[in-house]
Amino acid sequence: MTTFSWNCRTVDVYPTDETYTDVVYNVHWTVMGTSDQLDPQGNPCTATNIGTQILDTSDITDFIPFEDLTNEEVAVWTQGAMGEEQVAQIEANIEAQIENLITPTSITMYISEPMPSV
Repeated sequence: MTTFSWNCRTVDVYPTDETYTDVVYNVHWTVMGTSDQLDPQGNPCTATNIGTQILDTSDITDFIPFEDLTNEEVAVWTQGAMGEEQVAQIEANIEAQIENLITPTSITMYISEPMPSV
């Protein structure tokens, strides 16, 4: 099972927007997935996806002052702006990355050359 954590703490704001101040219009998000399966060192397998999401500020209702915003609220806005399908795609991509860590389809190996004799 994979648990997802949405970090939406970094935002771009309009300092003033006719009626309000510090209006969030763009979110820099990071989604981390943490698997319940452990790597060989005993750490949970994790993968991350990052991006940005523009928010529609044309019809603000129930404005929340910037100092009262929480990561959870901004994550809800971000996921709402993305839509369920895009959120599901992001989380599926993270799960695929984790699965590739657990069961790699490709690995890098090195060919050792004999040391030249002197």
